[in-house]
Amino acid sequence: MAGRLVVRGVEAGYGAVRVLHGVSLEVREGETVVLLGANGNGKSTLLHCIMGVVRPTAGEIYLEADGRRIDLVGRAPEEIVYLGLALVPEGRRLFPRLTVEDNLRLAAFRPEARRAIDRSLALCYETFPVLRERRRQLAGSMSGGEQQMLAIARALMSRPRVLLVDEPSVGLAPILVSRVIAKIRELKEAHGLTVLMAEQNFAQATRIADRGYVLVHGTIAFEGGSTRELAEHELVKKYYLGV
Repeated sequence: MAGRLVVRGVEAGYGAVRVLHGVSLEVREGETVVLLGANGNGKSTLLHCIMGVVRPTAGEIYLEADGRRIDLVGRAPEEIVYLGLALVPEGRRLFPRLTVEDNLRLAAFRPEARRAIDRSLALCYETFPVLRERRRQLAGSMSGGEQQMLAIARALMSRPRVLLVDEPSVGLAPILVSRVIAKIRELKEAHGLTVLMAEQNFAQATRIADRGYVLVHGTIAFEGGSTRELAEHELVKKYYLGV
């Protein structure tokens, strides 16, 4: 079900402001890869390029799945979702005046997702029991941690093969961050997802990552083949471990 995601030499920005400078990375099938970087270094821009929200000015982005290479650059976001990618955006971006269940059902618009909507709802409620309890509650009235769970569950409703997660720890208490990160790992292992997670909380991100990249000023400054390599690199020691 999962796929391999490849980014090669991507340049992107907003108007005259260039944010990404020749960024290359890959997430192999079934891997969890963390993209580390402080705010303003281009993590969200890269995820938006992958999802078709921002169009790169150079480079290529493609998905390898079912024996095919599928180019993503130039496709609309809804096309990319139909191909099996889903984004959990920073700040959750829920529909606050709709109920929990309405938020979930709206995400199941891929043909594969529509056919399995009842199974997907059951999976979401099994994974996040609090959502079942609050399924008739307005999304905007829930706590930050509950909203983050809903944002992840909403992405699952599209039955993705590749899950992109943007800063899941933002605005959450440490205990909630730990729970959310653990759920991402649980879902990845249970459903064979390919996961790319942008995060600046090194300790939490490396609990579930297989390996990762460090993004500095829109450039990949380091690629770690394991979380141990990441932890031992001078950039990470300086900016994330306080060494």
